[in-house]
Amino acid sequence: MGRSLLLIPIMGSMLLLLICSLLVVSEAKYVKYKDPKQPVGARIKDLMKRMTLAEKIGQMTQIERSVATADVMKKYYIGSVLSGGGSVPGPKATPETWVNTVNGIQKGSLSTRLGIPMIYGIDAVHGHNNVYNATIFPHNVGLGVTRDPALIKKIGAATALEVRATGIPYVFAPCIAVCRDPRWGRCYESYSEDHRIVQTMTDIIPGLQGEIPPNSRKGVPFVNGKQKVAACSKHYVGDGGTTGGINENNTVISLGGLMSIHMPAYLNSIKKGVATIMISYSSWNGKKMHANRDLITGFLKNKLKFKGFVISDWQGIDRITTPPHANYSYSVQAGVSAGIDMIMVPFVFTEFIDILTDQVNKKIIPMSRIDDAVRRILRVKFIMGLFENPLADLSFSNQLGSQEHRELAREAVRKSLVLLKNGKSSIKPLIPLPKKAPKILVAGSHADNLGYQCGGWTITWQGQGGNDITSGTTVLGAIRNTVHPTTQVVYNENPDKDFLKSNKFSYAIVVVGEQPYAETFGDSTNLTISEPGPSTIENVCGAVRCVVVIVSGRPVVVEPYVSKIDALVAAWLPGTEGQGVADVLFGDYGFTGKLARTWFKSVDQLPMNVGDDHYDPLFPFGFGLVTKGRITGDGN
Repeated sequence: MGRSLLLIPIMGSMLLLLICSLLVVSEAKYVKYKDPKQPVGARIKDLMKRMTLAEKIGQMTQIERSVATADVMKKYYIGSVLSGGGSVPGPKATPETWVNTVNGIQKGSLSTRLGIPMIYGIDAVHGHNNVYNATIFPHNVGLGVTRDPALIKKIGAATALEVRATGIPYVFAPCIAVCRDPRWGRCYESYSEDHRIVQTMTDIIPGLQGEIPPNSRKGVPFVNGKQKVAACSKHYVGDGGTTGGINENNTVISLGGLMSIHMPAYLNSIKKGVATIMISYSSWNGKKMHANRDLITGFLKNKLKFKGFVISDWQGIDRITTPPHANYSYSVQAGVSAGIDMIMVPFVFTEFIDILTDQVNKKIIPMSRIDDAVRRILRVKFIMGLFENPLADLSFSNQLGSQEHRELAREAVRKSLVLLKNGKSSIKPLIPLPKKAPKILVAGSHADNLGYQCGGWTITWQGQGGNDITSGTTVLGAIRNTVHPTTQVVYNENPDKDFLKSNKFSYAIVVVGEQPYAETFGDSTNLTISEPGPSTIENVCGAVRCVVVIVSGRPVVVEPYVSKIDALVAAWLPGTEGQGVADVLFGDYGFTGKLARTWFKSVDQLPMNVGDDHYDPLFPFGFGLVTKGRITGDGN
């Protein structure tokens, strides 16, 4: 009895001890940075005080998918992974394959001590262009023609859903370059030579990321949940103004010129909450942008109050030196000191990590610079909900190449086409073409070539020809879909004079242009239509009433042929939905597009932009003939 009474206080003490222990355990389990109810600033602060230098430098490192194993992610605490142009898990990979790939890499990141999720980025510059079966929208050169920010915002939203369908939360878009010289191989990635059009087109950012809430703090990024993606305005700054239009070259312009032409769209981007900004390979007045501390830290971060993260371009810091990678230690120091937060290494990442670690340990680069970079990267990851939803699922897989998105792309094609000539005299227009005719000819290298009409940055980095690269509708296919069932459509890619004489055609549609290219491979000093395009125009238009459709990433030399052509259409790089071309050629919808670029007479005139003293174009900026459409009465 006495012994039992003695046990009561002992058991009570043990119970109290147990309760205290449980409280301590639950207290230990509560981690502030993992609590979504906490303010983002508090979460960043809590996480950063737990991080080692190795974990911080890992966050600043972006590596390519092909080297990003789960073990690598875990060992080096890698903060980001990308797919370069054409880097895919397998040929014609499905959304499921993509999601499994991204999640497999992510699981490596989540297995680290702090479980910081990596952010996966990809170039989705005209739709989700690396991915088979995705909707490929017109390239920016065509979208600028529409001058329709509401349409561009819808394209952003559709692109975000298709990117999320593959488990990816971050895109390297939009390109807000102001291309001042069409000889530049990236001119098709630019909306216009006029910064005001480019500024308007930054409405793609709220399409991609979501509409920034009113009264948001200036410069703070915003990404609205799992249906949206982090965006990246690029390439900061002056990439479209290089001498001679040479890619990655030197932009020679005053500070006033830089600020008034090339900078304005960055102000719009930041106002709309853009999450990241990518630095340009180019130089400004001889100073490499990747090493320009005044413009990256001084202006972008301090003056414009940009609070997202700044990312390098592919091997961007390597190219600070000539030749690239000649003095990598200097490149690391110059790039990181300039204010670049995330380095797109993308392959030899251990060299970057070792050099940066050594430079911090030797106090060459201050810890405050590393902390600024990591704070910004974590801010984007917390704001976009990556900590709460690090793993993707297949819930958006039906969005990839959906009919709704293809219809949107088709609308964009219609609105991006520019009618430059319609009939040899205005009283005898050729367009709209009659759907019912005994026999019509379709000719030209680009009439039945899906790859050509999509251009570069499609499935592969440089793009490629052919109809099996992805799914879509060629211009020829669209014509056949549109004409009356009794109309005979004859397709001959490059008909000779005998063929033309021996057939009686009511009219001909000739589709010619440039073959696909990207970046430096597209730099051109002559800007000619690819052979045999010119001879196809000469032969066909010399024998039959013809409309010539130019498929190109920029204005090209057409002056020698204009007098022989009955009607001329600039189709730019329309993407997978070629049906939009037939919609306006045959008058279901009207032409409404107005040039967002000056169309030169001769390359000797270049650079020539609207407002220049020596302005003498073939077709001026803003030009575009208008026709009425049967369906709406106009082109909208």
